[in-house]
Amino acid sequence: MKDKMINAIVSVLLILLLVNILMYFQQPAMTFYPYRKLYQTPSDWGLAYEDVSLTTPDGTRLHGWYLPREGSQRTLLFMHGNGGNISHRGESLAIFHRLGFNVFIFDYRGYGRSEGVPGERGVYEDAATAWQYLVEQRGFAKDDIVLFGRSLGATVAAKLAAEVEPAGLILESSFSSARDMAQSVLPLLSRVIVMRFRFDTAAYVGQVTCPVLVAHSPDDDIIPFHLGQAVYAAANQPKTFLTMQGDHNNGFLQSQPDYEQGLREFMSNRVFGVQESVRTKP
Repeated sequence: MKDKMINAIVSVLLILLLVNILMYFQQPAMTFYPYRKLYQTPSDWGLAYEDVSLTTPDGTRLHGWYLPREGSQRTLLFMHGNGGNISHRGESLAIFHRLGFNVFIFDYRGYGRSEGVPGERGVYEDAATAWQYLVEQRGFAKDDIVLFGRSLGATVAAKLAAEVEPAGLILESSFSSARDMAQSVLPLLSRVIVMRFRFDTAAYVGQVTCPVLVAHSPDDDIIPFHLGQAVYAAANQPKTFLTMQGDHNNGFLQSQPDYEQGLREFMSNRVFGVQESVRTKP
């Protein structure tokens, strides 16, 4: 009887070990969905742009687009989600252009024309390199730069914001952590597997001191609404929650015109309005 129990325990442990080994090597493919081909450029959307090439501290060459907005010093650094590449973000770029922003959007390593293979540490380094480009090469003041991150990009943006103190931070359709996301998708399996990635958005946003906007839809079909609420709960004041409509990938379009108006009000009242009041104090 004792031998059977020991054998059963060993068998369970071996199965768990095999599952963890399998899942460990599968997690990158389950997390990152890069597309190499660029299907369009900003010129196809009627927007002027410049091709930008960057090199990260570890020697990885990144590709991005800088879209100028004539007469504006306000700039938005755009961090996209885990699928596609920068050529799939035309509608969003047009929105921020209408809001009066220069926009810099880049592809993480392994996406589009950027070299390398994506990973958690790598995408964080890519974002930091993009920030340095705007500050050091373009000469923008950090008080004129807003960080925007959608989905997985929200985690990247939150971590960067905790390190560089931008003017504002926008987190759209975000999850609180990779562990929380796994528990929502695979509630049983997530309890026994070792997570390869942390992507702890809630922890990062808790270190952010600039104004924060969290946007999420109750109808999000990929990232549950309560995870976006958890991100908002972890953020410090001043903070704003924008309730969107529609699914994960197209909610920002399905929420128009309220979505764009919500962004405009956040910029005017929370971000640059606060800056102007501070600058004009006697």
